[in-house]
Amino acid sequence: MRKNEKVDAILNKLHISKKQKGCSNGGKWFGSGEIIKSFSPVDDSLIGEIQTGNYKDYEKIIKEAQKAFLSFRKIPAPERGNLVRLLGNKIRENKRELGELVSWEMGKSLQEGLGEVQEMIDICDFAVGLSRQLYGLTMHSERPNHRMYEQYHPLGTVGIISAFNFPVAVWSWNVALAWICGNVCVWKPSEKTPICSIACQNMISDVLKENNIPSGVSSLINGDKKIGQLMSDDKRINLLSATGSTNMGKEVAKRVGARLGKTLLELGGNNAVIITQNAEIKHAINNIVFGAVGTCGQRCTSTRRVIIHESILEKLKTELKKAYDQIKIGNPLDESNHMGPLIDQDAVNQYQNALKQIIKEGGKIIVEGGLLKGDKYPSSNFVKPVIAEIKNNAEIVQKETFAPILYLIKYKGDVENAIQIMNDVKQGLSSAILTQNIKESEKFLSYSGSDCGIANVNIGTSGAEIGGAFGGEKETGGGRESGSDAWKVYMRRQTNTINYSSEVPLAQGINFNLDV
Repeated sequence: MRKNEKVDAILNKLHISKKQKGCSNGGKWFGSGEIIKSFSPVDDSLIGEIQTGNYKDYEKIIKEAQKAFLSFRKIPAPERGNLVRLLGNKIRENKRELGELVSWEMGKSLQEGLGEVQEMIDICDFAVGLSRQLYGLTMHSERPNHRMYEQYHPLGTVGIISAFNFPVAVWSWNVALAWICGNVCVWKPSEKTPICSIACQNMISDVLKENNIPSGVSSLINGDKKIGQLMSDDKRINLLSATGSTNMGKEVAKRVGARLGKTLLELGGNNAVIITQNAEIKHAINNIVFGAVGTCGQRCTSTRRVIIHESILEKLKTELKKAYDQIKIGNPLDESNHMGPLIDQDAVNQYQNALKQIIKEGGKIIVEGGLLKGDKYPSSNFVKPVIAEIKNNAEIVQKETFAPILYLIKYKGDVENAIQIMNDVKQGLSSAILTQNIKESEKFLSYSGSDCGIANVNIGTSGAEIGGAFGGEKETGGGRESGSDAWKVYMRRQTNTINYSSEVPLAQGINFNLDV
C-alpha cells in the first residue's frame, strides 16, 4: 500500500470522511464555522477538512449537555462505570488504527501512538473499578445523637480543552473520570489534530447510541481559541480542564477565575534529570534519550535539562553522543524509527530560534542540530535532536521549547546543589534523579527536595502510569488528572449532619434557648 492508501484505510476503518462537520453531540454531525485543514507533519499531505463550530453550534451543544446531565447523574455510578468499560472495549477494537492516526496526524512514532491509545484503555479500566469506590467519609459529631458524614455529587458539565501532543489520551483521562462521577463532557480539541477527535467522538457516540444514553452526555466542538474563550467565560461549564501552554493556562485561569469557576490546569513543563556521581551511566543514557527525543521533544514531560555532577560530565557527553548517533528519524509509521517530525513550521521556527539563542547566551553545542532534507524526509518538519552545554540561568533554558533540545548543566558538591538548580525554574511538572545512593534519593524526595508534582528515582521524567495522579506545581498549574484520588476534582463535596434526637444542641457548646 502507498502512504495515501494506508491513511485512507485508517480513515475508513474509523468512519471518518475527508470533508466532515466538526461538531457532534452524539452521532449527529454539524458545524457552521470556518473550515480548517489537517495536514500530516510527515509529508504535508492533506488528511481532511473539518468545518468548525461557531457560537450557534456551541450554544446547541451546551444546552444539550445540560439537558443530558439531568438524567445521566441519576444513573448509578457502577452503571456509568460499565459505559466506560464499553468505551474501553471500543478503543481496544480500534487500537491499531487509532494509534496509526495519532502517529500520522501528530507525528509521534507509531510505538508512542499505540502507547497513547493504550493509555486510553488503561484509564477506562481504572475508572471502571473506581466507579464502585467513590467513597465519602463518616466522622463523629461533638453533639449527642448526631451523625456527620461527607459525600460527593457530580458537578454538571465538564469542559475539556486538549493539546496537539496527546490528541486522544488527555481527553480520555477526563471523560472516563467525569463520566463515572456523573458529569457530562464538552470537548474542544487542538486545531492541529482535529481528525483524531473525530475518531474518538465516533467511538463514544456508538457507546451512547448502543446503550440508549442521551447524546449530549459527550460532545465535541472543533474550533479556534474563540471556542475556548466561550468555555472559559461560560458559567454553565462547571469545571474546565485545560491542557496546553502556560500562557494559554493563564488566560483560561483569568477568565474562569473572574466567574469564580473551577479549573483543572495541566500546563508547561521544564523537566530535569539529576545525575549524581553515584549513578549508573548506562542506565542513565536510556532514560535521558527517550525523555529528550520521544515525541520529538514535544511532551509536557520531555526531559529538557540534565543536571550532572562535574566529575562525570565528560563521560556522560561521550556516551550521549554515541546514543544520539543511533537515533533513527523518519516516517513515524515505520516502527524502526525512533523520532518523527515536529508538528508544523511554527514549531520548526521555535527550534531554530532556540538554537540561535543558545549560541548567543554562551552555550556550547555538543550534538549539532539543523533541518533534515532528502527523500527520507518528505516534509520540512524533520529536525536533528540537539545537545547543548549551558548554564541553568540562561534565558533560553528558563523557558520551555517544545523541541528535541537537551541542555547539560553541571553542578559541584553535593546533591542539594543539584536540587537547587533543578527547582530554579518557573515550571514544576516532572523531575528525576539517577543515583544508587539512598541518601541522595531520599533527599530528592523530601520536603526540601523536588518541587515538582512528579518526582522519580532511577527512571526518567517522561512516561507516567495511569494509577498515579498526573500534574505539577508552579506554572504547570497545580492540576491533577488520571489516577489516585484525582476523581475528586470532578465532584463537589458536601458535609452532612443528621440530628436523630428530640433536642437541638448547638456546636461549640453554644446556648440559644427559646421558650417554645
